[in-house]
Amino acid sequence: MSFQAYLDNIELKTGLTPRQFLALAKQHGFDQPDTKAGAIVEWLKEDYGLGRGHAMALVHVIKNGPKISAKHVGKAGAHGDESDTLWLDGKDNRPAAA
Repeated sequence: MSFQAYLDNIELKTGLTPRQFLALAKQHGFDQPDTKAGAIVEWLKEDYGLGRGHAMALVHVIKNGPKISAKHVGKAGAHGDESDTLWLDGKDNRPAAA
């Protein structure tokens, strides 16, 4: 599953976009550099029923922003992403690939 697909599936499961999760994380104080991933994962599990893989995708976005490694960008297969920048504003609002 691509990184973007993880985020899209989180939106389907919770009804919240990654951008909305960023705002919620900030409200909870999880946007601090010293915040441990485990604390964020536990919050996402308890409040939203997310498993570890999906939660870790959001941890990356909360701690590092929308940029990801270009390692899988443009690669064929299930793990390939279209871009090294994740779309955070909702799967139905994503611009079509060029």
